[in-house]
Amino acid sequence: MRTARERGVRGRVERMERTGSEVQDAERKNGSVSGAPGVGAGPLASFAYTAADEEKQRGVRRMKLTATGLLLFVALVYVLATWAESSGVEGWPGYVAAAAEAGMVGALADWFAVTALFKRPLGLPIPHTAIIPTKKDQLGQSLGSFVGENFLSGDVIRDRIHALGVGKRLGVWLAEPAHADRVTAESATALRGALTVLRDSDVQAVVGEAITRRAESVEVGPGLGKMLEKVVTDGGHRRVVDLVCVRAHDWLVEHGDSVMNAVQGGAPGWTPRFVDKRVGERVYKELLRFVTEMRDMPEHPARGSIDTFLNDFAADLQSDPDTRARVERLKSDILGRSEVQDVIASAWSSVRTMIISAAEDERSELRLRARASLMSLGARLASDERLQAKLDGWLEDAAVYVVTTYRAEITSLISETVAGWDADQTSKKIEAHIGRDLQFIRINGTVVGALAGLAIYTVSHALGG
Repeated sequence: MRTARERGVRGRVERMERTGSEVQDAERKNGSVSGAPGVGAGPLASFAYTAADEEKQRGVRRMKLTATGLLLFVALVYVLATWAESSGVEGWPGYVAAAAEAGMVGALADWFAVTALFKRPLGLPIPHTAIIPTKKDQLGQSLGSFVGENFLSGDVIRDRIHALGVGKRLGVWLAEPAHADRVTAESATALRGALTVLRDSDVQAVVGEAITRRAESVEVGPGLGKMLEKVVTDGGHRRVVDLVCVRAHDWLVEHGDSVMNAVQGGAPGWTPRFVDKRVGERVYKELLRFVTEMRDMPEHPARGSIDTFLNDFAADLQSDPDTRARVERLKSDILGRSEVQDVIASAWSSVRTMIISAAEDERSELRLRARASLMSLGARLASDERLQAKLDGWLEDAAVYVVTTYRAEITSLISETVAGWDADQTSKKIEAHIGRDLQFIRINGTVVGALAGLAIYTVSHALGG
């Protein structure tokens, strides 16, 4: 069962949380936060006073009671010592009274100093008091400037990154198989996530447009001419010619009747049928002989004619404007066909499916190669000082560029965030965190003041005596 005190504290904390939520809701509705700089910047988060802060505040209150109790104690000692001295007691009452009096002065002075940080002592409008609530924005700006000058300078960032030796550390870390497996798995997960988020229709449209635009912007004739010229020079086309001759010979052997019938059908109607038949047979035999000789004779004149034709065509593709224009028109006609566009668009689906499947399979060639590459990179980084220096230099340059380019934005984040905090809430939260240590200042002030007063009284008494 909770005690009445615990229930009361818990109730106060809950009321604070509800009040804070209501204030934040109201600020969100109004679209701004009191004290936030800028127009249209939106509300900035305030300090939230939590149950943990309330627990720390109770510790502060206990230390306040201790410091105040010590002040009352030295005051009582001062009263008793003064009474004893006025009653005729000689010797020690003067020393005790001097020490107690100086202790009270020290305690009161430090109480004033500590209290002036968070509020006005005794509610009096004394200048330079309630420093945190009234100087909150200036403190935020000073903090931002301090961070910018001492932590976000190019030399500091460069020296710090250089001292870390990121390249060597990263290499040693990646060289471990377990770490390489982890990076590979995380990369595969990120890759799957990215491919899942992307809409196929958008990517297909982009890929299709990119391929089409690239193909239209580059003239293919000269490139095709150079490639064809090299193929003919190296004799790479001869296998194609051999295949065509073989296929043509086999087709003629298999469809001889069709060839002869076609020849006979093209003869004039007034010629006798036996003459048409003889002519058809003669044409078929000569055609079969020609194809057979081309197939069996690598040095056949017809093959040389093909070589000459291909060489001339390759030259025309590179230098003849008319031929190049015809090739470009043919290219545009092919790219404009819906079938070709469908093939280009569907390429993304095939690639996406292949990548996702490879990323999900731990034993896929993609993941195995990625893992091996990471371990190889790690081993090189761990041992190659030049590579380490290069990577460290890249990191240093990148960090210095970011810091020097966006220093104002980074420091303004600090100052604007502090400016967006509620003054009273900020003061209470800071006091909850450091107030307990500040009460030791009051205690130390009482003790040190008493010792100093005793020393001064002793020296003065000795010199006066």
